[in-house]
Amino acid sequence: MDRMELLGRSKVTVRDEKVVQTTEPMLEWCPLFAKLRNIQHIDREAAAKNMEFRIEKHGMFTSRRRLEMGDFVGFGASESMMTGISHGIIDAAVTVCDGAGTVITANPILVQGMGGYISGLIETDPNPEVIKGIQERDGEVLSPGDARIDQLEGARVAARRFSRFAVTVADARSAQKLRELEKELGVRIMVIGVHLTGISDEDASVLLTAADIVTSCASRAIREQARPLVQVGTAVPLFGLTRWGKELLIERAKDVEQPLLINTMALPVLPQHKQPRPLV
Repeated sequence: MDRMELLGRSKVTVRDEKVVQTTEPMLEWCPLFAKLRNIQHIDREAAAKNMEFRIEKHGMFTSRRRLEMGDFVGFGASESMMTGISHGIIDAAVTVCDGAGTVITANPILVQGMGGYISGLIETDPNPEVIKGIQERDGEVLSPGDARIDQLEGARVAARRFSRFAVTVADARSAQKLRELEKELGVRIMVIGVHLTGISDEDASVLLTAADIVTSCASRAIREQARPLVQVGTAVPLFGLTRWGKELLIERAKDVEQPLLINTMALPVLPQHKQPRPLV
């Protein structure tokens, strides 16, 4: 059984390549999916259909899983990590993939292939074909037997091979523990907070202190508390919180083909009509 949160944290359960259960989402509208998939109202049916689209077109939760793809958005977590590895800002990434769980890799193409369509992966069953494909592309699956998701243990494994690497986390406590692990192991960890819709005020404060980059998702708390050094996007922006995070996002900007406006101003900049509804 596989479970992932998407479109406003609707929990979608997949079994045998079929959506078997969805829960009510926290959002009604997301500018990202309105633009990319013309989803103008988010509900359980929209979440199920979007998961079915990902299964059909990208092979998620199947043996047909695509592990290579182009950019999904200009500034996403996976796109930024891909650029970071390609340009030597980080050596590798610890991320997740359906059918495999936590994965450590220095292959930027694999980072984007695994992460481009991922939302909030909760649990996943091991898929031998997916794991084989990851391994063939220089990816190390943390726990092939059960496809466990454990970013802290993934960071420990990454530290055996790499001195500077990114780790994606979806909760404040993990971000704190990564900072402790960084000191213990003598490495540099770029902490990237993802899937933060609904995070509490307290946890947002902790995460913003510990992270280098965060995705704003539909989080009210992140938007209200973040004091970024750099912001990319205005609807569902990424915030660079440290000089290292800022460096990565600016480097990513070099790979974005669309025209860019670069300016100095007070951040964050959040036009009300562009934000997800409601912010939670």
